[in-house]
Amino acid sequence: MVGNTFGRIFKVTTCGESYAGGFRKNLDVPQELFGGLMTIVDGVPPGIKLTASFVQNELDKRRPGRTKLDTPRNERDKVYIFSGVMEDDITTGAPVGMIISNAVVEDEHLNKHKSYKEFVRPGQAGYTFFKKYGQFADNIGAGRASGRETAARVAGGAVAKAVLDNMGIDVIAFITEIHGIKAENVTYETAKANYQKNEINCPDLKASELMTKELLKIKEEGDSCGGVVEIIARGVPAGLGEPVFDKLQATLSHAIMSIGAIKAVEFGDGFEHTKMRGSQSNDTPYIDEETRRVRFKTNRAGGILGGISNGEDIRIRVGVKPTPTINISQDTVNMYKEENVNIEFNTRNDPCICTRIYPVCEAMVRIALLDALYVAKGYRAISQNIDVRWDKL
Repeated sequence: MVGNTFGRIFKVTTCGESYAGGFRKNLDVPQELFGGLMTIVDGVPPGIKLTASFVQNELDKRRPGRTKLDTPRNERDKVYIFSGVMEDDITTGAPVGMIISNAVVEDEHLNKHKSYKEFVRPGQAGYTFFKKYGQFADNIGAGRASGRETAARVAGGAVAKAVLDNMGIDVIAFITEIHGIKAENVTYETAKANYQKNEINCPDLKASELMTKELLKIKEEGDSCGGVVEIIARGVPAGLGEPVFDKLQATLSHAIMSIGAIKAVEFGDGFEHTKMRGSQSNDTPYIDEETRRVRFKTNRAGGILGGISNGEDIRIRVGVKPTPTINISQDTVNMYKEENVNIEFNTRNDPCICTRIYPVCEAMVRIALLDALYVAKGYRAISQNIDVRWDKL
C-alpha cells in the first residue's frame, strides 16, 4: 500500500487500522501497545508549543461515543506524543511522532466483522480492497478504509494548527445541511460564535434542532443520511498556490477528497457560477483605505483566483455521503462463493458522518495550507534574493 503521506515540505504520514491490534490482546504487552494509529509529522519548525492536551482537544471533536448521534464505539482516542518535543513541550525541529491506541477491541466485535468478510458491504471499500490486495486485505472493520483512520489525520492537523495559530490563520468547519435540512446565512462570525454549541455543530441553532430530530428518527429506523460541511480559512495571505498543476484549490481538493465519505467539493459559490453571467460571477476589487491593500467586494471565488490565494476567506463546501453501514437488510454478493445474497450487517455505526467528519476537514485544510505556505515562502525567499550565491546561503 502506498499513498500514506500528504504534503511536500510539511508532511503528515499515518498508519494503523480500525481494529489494529485485536489479535495482540493475549500477548504480554501493555494495552496501549495492542495496536491503533500512528502519525509522523515532518517539517515541524522548532520553538512551537505543542502539548498532548492541545492535540487531544482536536481529537475529542471526532471521538466516537460522546453523544446519542455517534456510533456507540466508545474509544478514548488518547494521544501520546513520543518524539519531536522536549520536556518543556516545545518542538525541537525533529519529526513529531504520535500514537493513538485502539482500546475497544473486544472479541464480540472482531468476530462479527470476521463473519462478514466474504460479503461485499454496500457502499464500503471491501470489494475494491479485495480486488487490490486479495485475501490479505484487512477485513476487520474496513481496515485502512475505516473512518477510524481519520483520527491520525486529526492529530497531524493539530500540529499544523499549532503553527498556523502563531501566524494568525484560523480554520473552522461546521455543518450547514443534514438530509436536506439547511442552515441559513452562516458567516464566519456566526460560525465562531456558535462553534460546537450543539451536538451537530451547526451554527444555525434553529436548524440544528431540526437536524437533530431528523437524525434520531433515521437512527431509530436503522438507516443513515448525508449532509454538507463548510470550511472557512481566515487570515490566509495572498500568493499561496502554484498556477498550473498545483493550484491551491487542487491541493486543497486532494486533501479533502482523500477523506473517506466525501463525494463532492466546491469553492466559493461553486456550481452557482454556472447560473451566472460574468458580470455577476466576477468579484470586484477595490483598495482598502485602512490597509491600502487590494480587497474584493464579494467573495464568489472563495478566496482563490488563478489557483493562487487572493487574501480573502477561503470558503469550501463538501458533500458527505450517508454512512454505508446501516442496520437494514441489503442485497449483496458473497465474493468467495460468487453468489447473490441478502444480509443485514449489524455493526456499530454513525447515523450521519457529518457530526464527526468536520474536524477531519479542518485538519486536512490546515495541513494543505501550511504546506502551501512553506512552498510559497521558500520560493519567495529565493526569487527575491536571486543574486545571492548558493555557497553563502
